[in-house]
Amino acid sequence: MSQKVAVLGTGKIGEALLSGMIRAGWAPADLLVTARRQERAEELHARYGVTPVTNPEAAKTADTLILTVKPQDMGTLLDELAPHVPADRLIISGAAGIPTSFFEERLATGTPVVRVMTNTPALVDEAMSVISAGTHATAGHLAHTEEIFGAVGKTLRVPESQQDACTALSGSGPAYFFYLVEAMTDAGILLGLPRDKAHDLIVQSAIGAATMLRDSGEHPVKLRENVTSPAGTTINAIRELENHGVRAALIAALEAARDRSRQLASGNNS
Repeated sequence: MSQKVAVLGTGKIGEALLSGMIRAGWAPADLLVTARRQERAEELHARYGVTPVTNPEAAKTADTLILTVKPQDMGTLLDELAPHVPADRLIISGAAGIPTSFFEERLATGTPVVRVMTNTPALVDEAMSVISAGTHATAGHLAHTEEIFGAVGKTLRVPESQQDACTALSGSGPAYFFYLVEAMTDAGILLGLPRDKAHDLIVQSAIGAATMLRDSGEHPVKLRENVTSPAGTTINAIRELENHGVRAALIAALEAARDRSRQLASGNNS
């Protein structure tokens, strides 16, 4: 953990990563940050003791650069970094839809690049971060990336060809659950419950169900069947979900998210 790590374009996810790394044992003196606004950089320094620098300074000083800017801003950032990044720097990209080849073509030949798709539960140390190696990234680079992102949740290595699917399933995944909770809360109000009570019932049910999925080792079908009594309330609800095509809608939604990730990879930001 003596290597210097720089987080460039430090927004909410970047800050969550910094905070998690410090809790995991990284020294604030070894962490550099850049931000679009000077006051944001000073805020991060005051909060965590990390060092604010410019993007070129980060490229010259840090051993690992974590790029957390928005996908549409990545080309501009690389134009700024390219003259200053030696080929032995590890580049970690957190930008949805952008392949490692995009970075390799713009940086010095042989630069190792690792692509990561994480998600917003990084803010509560429950992220799912999916990691893929570029052409020049070694097993050591992947292990180092896992060490960093393991500070805010779980990591999983996949071939880069699966990144768009992982973005659709996990990167965007929290939004689907929030959407479902929103709809169920509205249903609870319709059924006569106050909003706060409906919210508490649904959130705790979601936490309990997720914990059972994680810890029981059972297939979700088996867990659902355990709740589904013959001619009971649950099977009636499931029938309505099937009648309204909820399963098909979810599959179509994830395909749409995957397709958009592919569009971003091809440079279509519109």
